[in-house]
Amino acid sequence: MKANSPSYLSQHFLIAMPHMADPNFAHTVTYLVEHNAQGAMGLIINRPNGLNLADVLEQLRPDEDPPVICQGLPIFSGGPVQTDRGFVLHPAGPQFQATLALGDLALSTSQDVLFAIADGSGPEKYLITLGYAGWEAGQLESELSENTWLTCPAAPDILFDLPFDQRLNAAAARLGVNLSLLTSQVGHA
Repeated sequence: MKANSPSYLSQHFLIAMPHMADPNFAHTVTYLVEHNAQGAMGLIINRPNGLNLADVLEQLRPDEDPPVICQGLPIFSGGPVQTDRGFVLHPAGPQFQATLALGDLALSTSQDVLFAIADGSGPEKYLITLGYAGWEAGQLESELSENTWLTCPAAPDILFDLPFDQRLNAAAARLGVNLSLLTSQVGHA
């Protein structure tokens, strides 16, 4: 790779450093859906927002009672942008009305994926968020140069199999990092 060529981090995890001051991102791990010269878009994967799929379905299909199983399916706060918009990250395969292929994964944004999950015909593994994290052109690169984030390739087992409260430390462990051993102060040894 040439010294001046850009290095984009689509399909990587962004791991917030302990000194992250922004409350939107403190103690988070974010899956980067897309990162290119125009900016970046990601989903925070370890911050449930207190809602579950049943709550969302009650709004989308008010005349139908959601299946009981939906009460145990958490909705995550994907980030501070468009917090009323839903995103479902899942393994590639099933196509819904609005699905973006991301290699081994896919991102669906239409209601039909939520109905399919509720009805038992959706993807077997998924992460549902409201909202996303966004960075303008050059913004994420600037934050990375300020050591605000650690990065590593994303791992589906962390996304879909681990309890949300273990995802941050598991992502850091992929780099051999124990976040509790890092100082929360910048510029001090």
